[in-house]
Amino acid sequence: MTTPAHLDPARKHDFVFLFDIVDGNPNGDPDNGGAPRTDPITMQGYVTDVALKRKIRNTVALLNAGRPGYDIYVEAGVALNAQHERAYDTGNAASESEARDWMCKTFYDVRMMGAVMTTGKNRDRTAGRVQGPLQLTFSRSIDPVTTIEVPITRVTPTRVEDLATKQTEMGTKNIVPYGLYRGAGHFSAPLAAKTGVTSEDLQALWRAFEMMLEHDRAAARASMALRGLWVFSHSDAYGQTPAHKLLDRVHVTPLGHTAARSYSDYKVTVDTDVPEGVTLTALVD
Repeated sequence: MTTPAHLDPARKHDFVFLFDIVDGNPNGDPDNGGAPRTDPITMQGYVTDVALKRKIRNTVALLNAGRPGYDIYVEAGVALNAQHERAYDTGNAASESEARDWMCKTFYDVRMMGAVMTTGKNRDRTAGRVQGPLQLTFSRSIDPVTTIEVPITRVTPTRVEDLATKQTEMGTKNIVPYGLYRGAGHFSAPLAAKTGVTSEDLQALWRAFEMMLEHDRAAARASMALRGLWVFSHSDAYGQTPAHKLLDRVHVTPLGHTAARSYSDYKVTVDTDVPEGVTLTALVD
């Protein structure tokens, strides 16, 4: 049975994705009071690659709970040193190279995204550095976004001693009324061969992409949706066409409304006449 192009780890893949948010905060800036991240010059919103990788990790863990080889290295509440020292504690490694191999086999995000595992007090129990095949860009909104600080009321005070003098407390939420964001990613087949990425791993990646916003709901992200995911797969490990020439085939055009407030305020078109040696797969369209 032939492996579908987008699931073949021996091929180079470049991809484009679109997601939007309504009345929420897709990625707060801790240096700006948690307000949505914006480019101060263009006022376009942006979401970091780190934020998206966190969603992928969480979703992979959710969909593959208990499955060997799908542990998550960068996991909330777990020290990184304790993770890579597991290779030695389980008796599966006696050297840094053996520990690195064990980490790639055990942790999905190590073999897919890479990791620096050279920290720790005991320099004889490190696992080296892994360069992962998957890289994501920052995602940037198509148009400038308006950030709004919304006052909110809480019906109980924080401190017990305040109960006698006040029954409510005021606060604020920072939101974007609407934003359509575009991002891109790249998958290196030569690096995937070094870390041991399989077609099942790629299937887990695309599935996580499709589901990550569905299982990341929060008060600030109640209305986020993946609007598109297009994968350009080359016929070999190195690629026939520069990535930007493929990614530019996905066009997002504002329809000219004064202020976009929904996905229907944009027109999305994709040039399907890809170069020879490239396969286009629309996973979400």
